[in-house]
Amino acid sequence: MKRLIIHGDPGIRKGALIEYDGEELVCFGINRNGEWHGPEEVQLWCIVGADSEYEDFEHQNYIPHFLDVERVDAEAIDVVRPQGDLAV
Repeated sequence: MKRLIIHGDPGIRKGALIEYDGEELVCFGINRNGEWHGPEEVQLWCIVGADSEYEDFEHQNYIPHFLDVERVDAEAIDVVRPQGDLAV
């Protein structure tokens, strides 16, 4: 699990499946920053990881402060699935 800061908006939402750096990652949570008073383009602060790590995310078995952080432009992200299924 890691935090991925995406500069720009590739059109993804919570539950998206993306391909970055040769691996498929699921976006567990997304914070959208920079809409009003931020930088010129929006930034998405995503917590991403493998499917097998979702339970740890759901039960908060991690410390957000100690996650590895990577910054990337929106063009470097390949969107496989733009959003997750809605839970009812």
